[in-house]
Amino acid sequence: MAVAVSDGRIAALTAYDDPPAAGRTLTLADDEVLLPGLVDTHVHVNEPGRTEWEGFDSATRAAAAGGVTTIVDMPLNSIPPTVTVDALRAKQDAARGRVHVDVGFWGGAVPAHLADLAALDEAGVFGFKCFLVDSGVAEFPHLSAGELDAAMTETARLDSLLLVHAEDGRLVEDVAARQASYDGFLRSRPPSSEDSAIRLVIDTARRTRGRAHVVHLSSAGAVPALHAARAEGVDLSVETCPHYLTLAAEGVPDGATAFKCCPPIRDLSNQDALWAALATGDIDLVVTDHSPSTADLKVADFARAWGGISSLQIGLPVVWTAARERGLTLSDVVGWMAAAPADRVGLTRKGRIAVGADADLAVLAPEESFVVDVARLHHKNQVSAYAGRTLRGVVRRTFLRGLETDDVPRGRLLQRGAP
Repeated sequence: MAVAVSDGRIAALTAYDDPPAAGRTLTLADDEVLLPGLVDTHVHVNEPGRTEWEGFDSATRAAAAGGVTTIVDMPLNSIPPTVTVDALRAKQDAARGRVHVDVGFWGGAVPAHLADLAALDEAGVFGFKCFLVDSGVAEFPHLSAGELDAAMTETARLDSLLLVHAEDGRLVEDVAARQASYDGFLRSRPPSSEDSAIRLVIDTARRTRGRAHVVHLSSAGAVPALHAARAEGVDLSVETCPHYLTLAAEGVPDGATAFKCCPPIRDLSNQDALWAALATGDIDLVVTDHSPSTADLKVADFARAWGGISSLQIGLPVVWTAARERGLTLSDVVGWMAAAPADRVGLTRKGRIAVGADADLAVLAPEESFVVDVARLHHKNQVSAYAGRTLRGVVRRTFLRGLETDDVPRGRLLQRGAP
């Protein structure tokens, strides 16, 4: 197949041996394939306020290096969090002229600012993120069951999407006494905490007729309830992350807090069940939940260490390596990491190679292998749970609207509903 690009869009798709006339032609090497640029709708950039953790320049350089051409930024852990229009403008000001891929923004749903949801929706956020358990940062408190109902009632009225970090705080234990033990940390956040919170999300979405999205599903035990709810017509989508699909509790050493995230990485049997749910469509999409911090916050103590895994630059090879070993295809991976996230947030010109779509493309050598060297990552803080792992799939070039990404920040700031 030949792909013709004009004015930043895909203008035509023709037979490989019958390409359209062009001013410039790029021919792939025999070991390369052309993919749509990935769409990562779960990225914590943290700027402004915690820019030392990650910033728009470093995050979007990492994205471009990993074949990701669109990200949607989470409303925390920046200061201020994106819970008002003024805070959104502060984010946009920090990003403007500094992004190497296209960037959209989520708003935040917190108890004191539910009245701000409509104004944020009008300002173009792609939806709203909330927590049902302590978020880890004081400026972004979680919602009670009643506040979740109020938030989803409002997002239903706005026809907006409500993203939910679904853990039930009543079932999360204090890990302080367990310190370096990964087993202790894992037991402190049991699958039942996710399963309980997800049942609440389902019930709330059913009652309010809201559009809901469960972020970073870790517990495969929640899949039957999610499947049943969707079968009855509840507007509900589900994501999981590379770390839940490729890392397992059995391989996490005590004190290795590079592996700490919430909800936690669970055991191999749970991982197998997550892959099965992806294959059947019960999990819709795969996004990174790139949640970096400075290295000093990853102390060897699971009670005090920051919970988050950085993988924005290497999410594609991480997932492709594991999918390949399970007999799944690169097309499967692209569906989960490009088309599905784009579709759920309404970015219909992203995540696909189709006439009229943005010419956001990645050139991948799927069989080339490499060893993850944290010093070669563009993430601001080179802390990675994947350090030293051998992965397959090297992104050799990335194009944003037909132009190859380089040191010139050509990314745009996106708004929901805008062309």
